[in-house]
Amino acid sequence: MASSTQSALITGGSSGMGLAVAQALSKRGWSVHLLDLRPPLEPVENATFHQTNVTDYDSLATTFQTVFDTDRRLDFVFANAGIVERFDFYEAHPTGKPPPPPDQLVADINLKAVINTSWLAQHYFRQSSQSDNKNLVMTASVGALYRVQVSPSYCATKHGVLGLMRSIAPFYHQNKDINARVNCICPGTVKTNLLDSAAWDTFADDVFVPIEKIVSTVLMLIDGHDIDGMGLDGKPLANATKGDDKEKLWGKAVELSGRKHYYREQIAYCDDHMAKCMLATERTSYNEA
Repeated sequence: MASSTQSALITGGSSGMGLAVAQALSKRGWSVHLLDLRPPLEPVENATFHQTNVTDYDSLATTFQTVFDTDRRLDFVFANAGIVERFDFYEAHPTGKPPPPPDQLVADINLKAVINTSWLAQHYFRQSSQSDNKNLVMTASVGALYRVQVSPSYCATKHGVLGLMRSIAPFYHQNKDINARVNCICPGTVKTNLLDSAAWDTFADDVFVPIEKIVSTVLMLIDGHDIDGMGLDGKPLANATKGDDKEKLWGKAVELSGRKHYYREQIAYCDDHMAKCMLATERTSYNEA
């Protein structure tokens, strides 16, 4: 029998943003499942730790099934696990032979694992028919919107996460069986355990996004209504969705800068020809007429 308690699955849940969101959902009385390689840095009530390698599909899929078998529902998935590249992309190598391959772990965790997490989420959302507020939130980055010279591979993966979110959000929202809202957060620099203290010290103190802003934004997306969103002109949004009479947020890329957040829409089509070209892709299969 399905539980009446809402169930959350969080990758990268043992530290940083994932742990902070887990603690907030725990306070709401949710059943929270933390997926990571190591146990959480701090205890979380109502939480279960699952040692999971998100780069291994079988490991990830087995944990999803375990979570669903336990709670008999899945209401929220936070595709949050991520790293920055730890090698010098620009390093010169001896001539006369090819250089060694670049470290692809950043792509495996930041993009491939998010694709797999999103793939698995829809499968278990379909089975969670008793839930009327299913959500998938992906952690992208401002690196999904701008260039990041110091971490080009990281930047490429976050562009991929944003493209994934925008591509699947309409179908996940409109399909009556999945019936889930998909959004992503694009935070600026957040001081987590992604880097050591020496690396963080190279940033000015005033560039960071507070961890509590990450948490409030994710909770806002789960609840579905904007709270204090800003336009790019710096003015509050006039059409913010704050009441139950408004459509809940879906398909949004939420950029976080300091304690503010902004909605970043897809760029406009360059001309009518491109609009026609891209609108022709608004289907689920190339075999559709």
